[in-house]
Amino acid sequence: VVDAGGRGVLIMFAGFLAVLKGDESVAIDFEKDSQKTEEQPTMGTDLGDIEFAYCTEFMVTNMYKTTTLATIDSLRDRLMRMGDSVICVGDLSLVKVHVHTNTPGEAITMALTLGEMINLKVDNMLEQNRELRSKMNIQQKDQGMVAVAAGEGIINVFKDLGCDYVIKGGQTMNPSAEDIAEAVRRVHAKNIFIFPNNKNIILAAKHAQALTDKNIIVIPTKNINEGISAAIVFNPETTIEENTEQFLSAIEVVKSGAVTYAVRNTKMDRFEIKQGEVIGLNDKNILAKGKTPNEVGLKLVDKLMDEDVVNITLFYGADVREKDAYALQDTIAKKYPNCEINTVMGGQPVYFYLISLE
Repeated sequence: VVDAGGRGVLIMFAGFLAVLKGDESVAIDFEKDSQKTEEQPTMGTDLGDIEFAYCTEFMVTNMYKTTTLATIDSLRDRLMRMGDSVICVGDLSLVKVHVHTNTPGEAITMALTLGEMINLKVDNMLEQNRELRSKMNIQQKDQGMVAVAAGEGIINVFKDLGCDYVIKGGQTMNPSAEDIAEAVRRVHAKNIFIFPNNKNIILAAKHAQALTDKNIIVIPTKNINEGISAAIVFNPETTIEENTEQFLSAIEVVKSGAVTYAVRNTKMDRFEIKQGEVIGLNDKNILAKGKTPNEVGLKLVDKLMDEDVVNITLFYGADVREKDAYALQDTIAKKYPNCEINTVMGGQPVYFYLISLE
């Protein structure tokens, strides 16, 4: 196990040998050393049959006066006759026991003749084996989707739209390239579409391509609204190229706005903003400000509205009450009666509202 320090020991002994030989250069090819050979089995693929079903672990403490080191040795011998992977080590203050056996109760009863038992754990390895086989037998599909999102409601929307995995992250908690690559590895598909849903995460998603053998296609969604619009048009029956084209078309159509608060005093986009003031913005500019999220939400819709908009979706955040969100919906509906308006509990942090217009 490389991470257990074996590589460090190798470096030390190579250095010792070099000094004895009078050689000051030490060349160790770790890549060559770590390559798998044809004879090496791949970890986790050869499950085999389980001869002893129960992995039994416990400790024995507070030994009885009759317990001796010979008694502990005797326990070890008896355990070895009833199973395998036996560990029985310790002294008269504490003994640690581990054994794979079909009769865990018998092992426990024998140990109780030495003293008191603590930290008892018995795992059914047959069930673990079945679960692992089941995971390995999951059929790999051609295309899958991974999205980055924050907020219980937003995450559920992506899952309902068929996303195989949702990475928790967003404006204040950007996932790394390795986080994204790990999510990709968990998806049973050959080709994975990534929806970063934040302009600051797009680069990390692209870097993840080098960290996995799967084919990653990064769809450059800059916000949640674009990601949801893209996920809606996913068609698992069509080609990668056609889906990619549909995704890119979908994110071009949607207009996205967000209602949040200013973290500092600033002057931007002809607005003089005070810390804590509610502001409305798109991906590039501040478009509105005001005293309440609903006031700013309405102003933001006004700024984004045009004659082609027919659908408006409000995702309200963790700091917005449901009745206030529906009050905003009613206000917008009165002003724009020809639009269909939907309100969804997003539960997202930072943003009072995420607003999508299509």
